[in-house]
Amino acid sequence: MSPTWLTILAWIALITGVLCAVGILSDTYLAGHRQQMPIMEAVWPVNALYLGPLAVWLYARYGRPMSRKWQQAHGDPPDKPRWATTTVGVLHCGAGCTLGDIVAETSIFLLAVTIAGQAIWAELIGDYVLALALGVAFQFFAIASMRGLSVGKGLVEAAKADVLSLTAFEVGLFGWMALMAFVFFPGPHLQPDTAAYWFLMQIGMALGVLTAYPVNAWLIRRGIKEAM
Repeated sequence: MSPTWLTILAWIALITGVLCAVGILSDTYLAGHRQQMPIMEAVWPVNALYLGPLAVWLYARYGRPMSRKWQQAHGDPPDKPRWATTTVGVLHCGAGCTLGDIVAETSIFLLAVTIAGQAIWAELIGDYVLALALGVAFQFFAIASMRGLSVGKGLVEAAKADVLSLTAFEVGLFGWMALMAFVFFPGPHLQPDTAAYWFLMQIGMALGVLTAYPVNAWLIRRGIKEAM
């Protein structure tokens, strides 16, 4: 059982994340700020689930100006500083990781899958495999349209752009998950049916952004990953 203060904090963080995601979706679909790159319409709200107000600020500053409606009213979007270009690239990867982690964690919990008597080993494997699949898919829809690639070539280039980035993201998340399982809550681990578990996963995903940042900077600088 998690302490009461952690449960309360968790619910505040989770509700905030959901509200931020809903706010971005509303601005996109109700206010009409549709992204010129359609996959970004999923990237921004998914990242808001764990970055909350920070994702909203990044979206308002660097996401909304990429919509046709904004550009019709204000002209060309502002130039992104290098850190912002890299951060958007990380978030593009982070969206696939986040969705993969949510689906894998929930499925493994519901199916009661364990490896060597531990759920965490199944979680790490399931998270990585599903995050990789979704991450490459997210990258494909960005890179194929930007470069005009065929499906086969697009998938190859998407894998080249995303595997290192995704792995770096998961290094931060998985390290945090190991601390959750073996240091913070050893023995009877926190389960995905608790708010505290997902709050701690929010922190882990934010750490994943930090560990993925240097790799994305290198990938973009080398032209392996598109600047967005």
